[in-house]
Amino acid sequence: MPRSLDGLVLAPVEDQEPGQVGTRTRFTYHEQDGEIWAEYAGGDVVRGHLVGTREGDRLDFRYVQLKRDGTTSSGHCVSEVTELPDGRLRLAETWGWESQPGSGTSVVEQVQEAGHVGVQ
Repeated sequence: MPRSLDGLVLAPVEDQEPGQVGTRTRFTYHEQDGEIWAEYAGGDVVRGHLVGTREGDRLDFRYVQLKRDGTTSSGHCVSEVTELPDGRLRLAETWGWESQPGSGTSVVEQVQEAGHVGVQ
């Protein structure tokens, strides 16, 4: 099992459709005793939260977010955690909205500390 997500900052490797999570979004993860949670913001997302569980390399969580246009949305995601050759962690995600139509896949990767300057 790859190392803990606790305290790590991750970011999408590419933008989703407009109004969604994108490369300027930053997720700050926490993990303890099989529980995971994160806060996220950046780009079109003003504030987001996720909460769920981890079993081995599999994350299963629900997320809610507030967008810049004042709308809210929520959904469900299952992610597979892997370690990249350089030691950073990657999450391969399969997600689906529960509050609106839509589903897809995405990839988020650990941000290098030196390159992280905060949410824009």
